[in-house]
Order: sequence, then C-alpha cells, then structure tokens
Amino acid sequence: MQSTDNKIRIVTVAGPTASGKTALAVALAKRLNGEVISADSMQVYAEPRIGTARPDESEMAGIPHHLLGFVPLSRPYSVAQYAEDARAAIADIHSRGKLPILCGGTGLYIQAVTENLSFSPEDSHDDCRAELKARAAAEGIEALLAELTAVDPETAARLHPNDEGRIIRALEVYKMTGRTMTEQRRLSRTQPTPYNNTLLFLDFRNRDVLYDRIDRRVDAMLQNGLLAEAERLLAAPTAPTAMQAIGYKELAPYFAGTLTLSEAVDNLKRSTRRYAKRQLSWFRRLAEPLYVDDYPDPADLLQAACDRL
Repeated sequence: MQSTDNKIRIVTVAGPTASGKTALAVALAKRLNGEVISADSMQVYAEPRIGTARPDESEMAGIPHHLLGFVPLSRPYSVAQYAEDARAAIADIHSRGKLPILCGGTGLYIQAVTENLSFSPEDSHDDCRAELKARAAAEGIEALLAELTAVDPETAARLHPNDEGRIIRALEVYKMTGRTMTEQRRLSRTQPTPYNNTLLFLDFRNRDVLYDRIDRRVDAMLQNGLLAEAERLLAAPTAPTAMQAIGYKELAPYFAGTLTLSEAVDNLKRSTRRYAKRQLSWFRRLAEPLYVDDYPDPADLLQAACDRL
C-alpha cells in the first residue's frame, strides 16, 4: 500500500502491556490485507514465551507475524539490529501488496523504525562496562538507574529497573562519548523517514480498567505455566537476559524461599503496572490516544481505529 507522497504506508499499534494491541493489530490486518511486525524487545527472543505474552497461534488468527521468537536468548540483540530487521520486514510485506502493521510496546523500537533513526556502531568499551557491571553487583542496579536519571532522564524513564543491560549501556555511552543516548538519537535524525505512518496509541480513561486487565493477564500467565518457565530460565546460563523481562526477577525470591508465592505475584503485578505507566508516558508524547474503554465492543474499537487511517 503506497501513500500519495511515495512513502510506504504503515500503521503502528502501540500502548501499554495488556491494552489489547495484538487483538487490534490482527483485526486491522484482516480488514486491510496486512501483516504484523512485532515491536517488543523481549518477544524477539526464542524464549521466554509465557512471561513476555508472546501471541500464540489462536491470537494470531492466521495473520502472519514477523520478528517473533527468532533470536536465541544467548545472543545480544540491539535496537539498531531491530530497526534493520523491521525495515526488511516492511519492505517484504509492502512488496507483496500488503499493509505492514507494527505492533508492540517498546517505544524506542517503534521510533527507531518510524522516525528512521540511525545508530553509530555499538562498540563496547570493555573496561568501562566491566566497572559498571561491578558497581551494579555491589550497589544494585537502582543506583546506576538513579545516576542515569540525573544525566539522561528521558532514556532512564523508558527503561525498566530490571533492564540492567540497557541501563549499563546508556551510562557507558555517556561516559565514553560525553553524549547521552537521547542526544545521540536526536542527532541521528539525519534522513527523512521513508514511511507514512499512522500511530494508533491505546490508552485508558480509567486507569483501573488497565490495571484490572494487567492483574488478569498475570493470573492467566500463572495458569499457563509461568512458574515452571521462570524456574527453568532463571537456572539457565542465559538468566541475565531473561531477567530483563518482567516476571522473572519478581519470581526469583519465591524460588529462593525469601517470599511467598502470593508476595512474589503481588510484586509482579506491581512491577507490570509501573511499566505500563512508563509506556503510557512514552507514547503520550507521540500521538493522541485512542481510549480503549470508550469502546467495550471490539468491533467499535476497530472502526474507531480505521477512522483514523
């Protein structure tokens, strides 16, 4: 689908966890002859599946989904690599006369693609990184996140406190280049985007509606085997990567015997709600919201989304 300005037409469905992004993206794909490209920084990994809420076959409803579960958990994967992979998927979908639909809640992944951000090579400064990792072990990652907040509040706001790798990377970039990642992203906008994108940002007028959906999703994950998945991944050599996903760090104290299951689950729900707040803050800067709770009937939400295209 080509727009009138010769840019490739794409649609992005974004919003907080448990907002119904996948269901809306699939419904749009069915109506508009589209295919979905995941924009979730943890769903790219082959594992975990349950804790990242990766859509299953029934949720995908026969619609092709791209960039799901294709990266080994042992392999580093950057936003620069994601942008390259997503652009290739967009080109492929577009070449077949279909509408590319980005769907996810990782704001930087979405902006990297839709705003055509470029990235300098992500060289690792081993000494600096080793020092930051040692500090994280000694002081806790919260201390490093507080330091990052002082120099680069925008980047810090979008990172989950569990995301040790990206927090360390952001501080490493600042210490070695003198520029924050926010400044680097701003400077990287050197070429116009090749896409004509409509961002559909899902929000809630009543925050309690979203929180109830989050709680019910966590309960469903537990019923579907989250505990067994978490125990297996936390014992694996790839545990540091798995810990980036909400659901694993929060359950670790239960396996260690320092919290009851009920206490660990309460912490998990609380962490997920906090993450949802950060996602909402990120996307509210980019688009007018489409309020999910205004449309109790999914068909009405789909029509409201189509009316914006």
